[in-house]
Amino acid sequence: MDILFLLVPLSVVLVLALLALFAWALFGGQFDNVEREGERILWDDARADPTSLDADQARARPAPEQSLRSI
Repeated sequence: MDILFLLVPLSVVLVLALLALFAWALFGGQFDNVEREGERILWDDARADPTSLDADQARARPAPEQSLRSI
């Protein structure tokens, strides 16, 4: 019975932390476009416009001159 004095406050703190995390995600814009986000992988915008790549994607893609030299 004494363990309840530890478990009840810990569970309340856990629930409050989860609610704070959900509120942070909600007000941070994580759920703004959930209908179209699953279709984003099907769009071919990145190949048509190479300037739409972010820095990591641009580094990962070799330049056309480099790929011709390696052949």
